[in-house]
Amino acid sequence: MTVPRFGLGTFRLKDDVVRHVVRTALELGYRAIDTAQGYENEAEIGEVVQASGIPRDALFITTKIKPANYRREALLSSLQESVDRLRVDQVDLTLIHWPVPNGEVKPEEYLSALAEAQEQGLTRQIGVSNFNIAGLKQAREILGDTPIATNQVEIHPYLQNRRLVEFARQEGVHLTSYMTLAVGKVVGDEVMQAIARAHGATPAQVALAWAMQQGFSVIPSSTKRENLESNLKAQTLQLTEEDMTRIATLEQGERERIANPESARPVWD
Repeated sequence: MTVPRFGLGTFRLKDDVVRHVVRTALELGYRAIDTAQGYENEAEIGEVVQASGIPRDALFITTKIKPANYRREALLSSLQESVDRLRVDQVDLTLIHWPVPNGEVKPEEYLSALAEAQEQGLTRQIGVSNFNIAGLKQAREILGDTPIATNQVEIHPYLQNRRLVEFARQEGVHLTSYMTLAVGKVVGDEVMQAIARAHGATPAQVALAWAMQQGFSVIPSSTKRENLESNLKAQTLQLTEEDMTRIATLEQGERERIANPESARPVWD
């Protein structure tokens, strides 16, 4: 696996808030940071990363290309701008943020451009985000021998994405889970609380451990230092088979999907 199993998400964090969160996370030991052009916080993250003094090769930085930049020339130039904002020579991973199935720019153009960006050295690895099974199949056909490092998708106890997960396992495509805590819903869940009590853990740690135990990477976020520190400890939490079975019963399907923009989403599996 070439994508770190644990990192920091920065969705909805901007200005001094994202500066504080990234600075705190780095102090606590986080070494993978996930951002996106659409988050509008790359410059602030780059500022903090540069000031941290942490060696570049100790960090893993992911960004995502926003749909407005899917044309070949725009993708290449915008990624160079992202690299400049992040104050690095190249990012470690660049993703296509949303497939936009009915958009003007087709996958053949933006995926080929992404591969070209990798060849030019703007990014070490490339991948996708929010792609369904059909989209992944198409992406692999377009990219050929160029590996897809990950597909970053919404996965949490209430939306377990089982068909996509099974396909990804069969095809050897790594998955990154975002919104693993279901925007905090797991914290108040009785099943998650019971499992947490049995392990002397928190429900958030249980949800993150559940995802990592299935082989997914996770990128939780918080503005509170205590939560950032607590989330890190999920890496050492080992759930039992019974725990995993109990969490499996929480699946609610599509009605629990949180990220679902009408203009960009695919037909979900």
